[in-house]
Amino acid sequence: MVIPAAVVQAVVLTLGSNGYGYHRDELYYRMLPPAWGYVDQPPLTPLLARLTTHLADEVWALRIPATLATSLSVVVVALICRQLGGGRGAQALAAWGYAFAALPLALGHVLLTSTVDLFLLSVVVLVVLRAAMDGPRWWLAAGVVAGVATYNRLLVAVVVVGLVAGIALLGPRSTFRSPWLWAGAGAGLLAALPNLLYQATNGWPQLGMGAALSANNAADVRAQAPLLLLVMLGPPLVAVWLTGTFWLLRRQRRGHVGFLVVGFVVLLAFTYGSGAQPHYPVHLVSVMYAAGCVPVARWLGARPVCRAVAVVLLAINAAVSLLLALPLVPLDRVGATPLPGTSPLVADQVGWPRYVEEVAAAYRQSSQHPTAVVASNYGEAGAIARLGGPLGLPTPMSGQNALADVRRPTDDTRVVLVVGYQYDDVRHLFASCQVVARLDNGVGVDNEEQAAPVAVCRDPVEPWRQLWPRFHHLD
Repeated sequence: MVIPAAVVQAVVLTLGSNGYGYHRDELYYRMLPPAWGYVDQPPLTPLLARLTTHLADEVWALRIPATLATSLSVVVVALICRQLGGGRGAQALAAWGYAFAALPLALGHVLLTSTVDLFLLSVVVLVVLRAAMDGPRWWLAAGVVAGVATYNRLLVAVVVVGLVAGIALLGPRSTFRSPWLWAGAGAGLLAALPNLLYQATNGWPQLGMGAALSANNAADVRAQAPLLLLVMLGPPLVAVWLTGTFWLLRRQRRGHVGFLVVGFVVLLAFTYGSGAQPHYPVHLVSVMYAAGCVPVARWLGARPVCRAVAVVLLAINAAVSLLLALPLVPLDRVGATPLPGTSPLVADQVGWPRYVEEVAAAYRQSSQHPTAVVASNYGEAGAIARLGGPLGLPTPMSGQNALADVRRPTDDTRVVLVVGYQYDDVRHLFASCQVVARLDNGVGVDNEEQAAPVAVCRDPVEPWRQLWPRFHHLD
């Protein structure tokens, strides 16, 4: 029952791949040249995005890695359940419940760093669990997998620190006497070394990016995180993962697998403390859920009526999750629903073709003949890069995150088309600016681009090599 759950989920995600269109992060990734790292993230997910363009430079192709990562994570969650003693019923509950839960479907529908983390971080937990339960030689595999996971996001360091802290606090403490643990730590550092060298030689940009995210997002993250804990797998499954949390801490298990709960608490504390992103806990909520499936499945096994009720609740949860996560509502009607406000992933996929057409119209109709397009954020830049060529637009530039170092205007650039809300912050850097258009997605979705200005700006007040750093921003 595990493989069918993963396969059905993969089919559903594939059918929903085209949906509303590219997510802004996907447009960004396909613009980034291959590198050992970027100011805002490690290289793996952007590399996967670039590789898919060799198959087809289309949204369905770009999302193949997302579908594979999410469906494989379903299998790994079921394996964690089995490792904790779950039989077929528990594994089926783990697989089907997780496969059609809200956040795995939402993240699996688009290619984000968090999508790839669904698989990589669950594998890290699985091999650490096997090392603690089945034999210390698994620490070598744990180290290698953790090292590889650093190429997607350094969040894996928080997960590993939390799990090791849990072992030190609750056990099994004999682990620290095993040479295999230290061999695994060495293997992990060796696997992560190029990534760490990039960070060290570039001033640890991930710390700067984390600080920028915290400054911009912390208040919202801390307000959203408690609610998101209740809905990331769906309200009917909260009782299961809470049961798993307490089940792992029972006396007969605490010294063997209770460290998983400590790791979960550390990840929660990091999410609240850093204020970076509210969805980080999903990577260990899934583990608590896998654990909860063991006692819950046993309890349901002896109660046919309750088992039938549980199946109905899983079906309802799946239906609501599908509606929230996948593009089931037609694009011309989605703006009249709560979906764009409920899920930013929806809003960030809407309007790109029309926005680019509006930018192209402004570019063509300007009597001042701009020679460059400067976008306020990487979504706008990515959309223009992907869709603007046939409309006569030049390759765009943006000062957001890693794009600031990819392209910049030359000093002989005198007239530029500035797209987006950064215009309000940079218009004083030119002798004159005129707003010539306002973006409108036409479907009433209030996203970052809706009603944003498009302006023609002439004669920068300083050479671009001095001016461009003032366009750079991390967020």
